[in-house]
Amino acid sequence: MISRDALIKLYLEKGKSQKEIALIRGCSVNQVCYWMRRHNIDRRSIRDAVYLKNNPNGDPFCYRAPRNREQEWLHGMGLGLYWGEGTKACKASVRIGNSDPKLIKMFMQFMITFFQVRKSDFRFSLQLFNDIDKNVASRYWCRRLGVNSSQFTKPTFSPSQSLGTYKRKCQYGVLTLYDHNTRLRDLLINVLELSSESSFTVK
Repeated sequence: MISRDALIKLYLEKGKSQKEIALIRGCSVNQVCYWMRRHNIDRRSIRDAVYLKNNPNGDPFCYRAPRNREQEWLHGMGLGLYWGEGTKACKASVRIGNSDPKLIKMFMQFMITFFQVRKSDFRFSLQLFNDIDKNVASRYWCRRLGVNSSQFTKPTFSPSQSLGTYKRKCQYGVLTLYDHNTRLRDLLINVLELSSESSFTVK
């Protein structure tokens, strides 16, 4: 027999898997599953299990509300950028793309300040015209954002367009910033929704 208290401590508090609990208790995985059902302890979803495995020390981030007027401005700008430029349909990561490094850098500062995301955790992908040198473009973005080239994935290329405003704006490509963390994405969406609701509340 495995007591409810033992399962709560191992499975819920310490984040052990059913297989790990079976090894600790010297029994089969089927027995662990049986006693979890008997004690009405719900199993983690596959997504939660994978997340826990990748983050054994808990969430690597937490939300902190703005503390002064300067932070309130950055907070509002960051939410506005994500609302307007972010890929909110993607439920697995936080994503935002643009050709303006100032915009991307501001969003990075927003995530670092209010969600404690480390700069080294950001990943980047470039969409380039096929007549743009990928090394030149990569160095440009690394220099403007203060990040390492190892944070970039392999760029994708599109057929070159004729000269015009759009191509001049995209001479170093369109950069997409992303952080693959489902809980971070959900937290950001919650903050965005709460902020938008409070903005439209009639006082």
